[in-house]
Amino acid sequence: MLDHIFLSVSDVERSVAFYTAALAPLKITHSLDYYGKDGPPGHPDLKGFGANGRVFFWLREGVVQGQAVHVGFVANGTAAVDAAYAAAMAVGATDNGAPAARLYYDPRYYAANVFDPDGYSLEFVFKSWQNAQDTQEARA
Repeated sequence: MLDHIFLSVSDVERSVAFYTAALAPLKITHSLDYYGKDGPPGHPDLKGFGANGRVFFWLREGVVQGQAVHVGFVANGTAAVDAAYAAAMAVGATDNGAPAARLYYDPRYYAANVFDPDGYSLEFVFKSWQNAQDTQEARA
């Protein structure tokens, strides 16, 4: 299991606004700013996003290599996937696969894919067999 990831972005404030809107349907929020001056020499300033008391997704100003990264965010149901996709598209994402079952992976794999403003590949995904919550969608 990953603890955290740093994503370099070209415009931190634009990316904070984008991810704040796009991740809200997944209950992932901008929850912590870390100032590099408080860390070891050369540590970057960070904008942290998380859920359930954990901050695990961090943005930092830096060199962007959009094709180099794909990040999948867990959704708690198909409606959350749909909502995250719609929210991302509303704040400037580029479509990379509308919400639908990804039958080539598994019939219970439901996802949507977008590119963020820097070209990073994002996926909002619900895998019913991995979801800790017992929802009606998981039983379908």
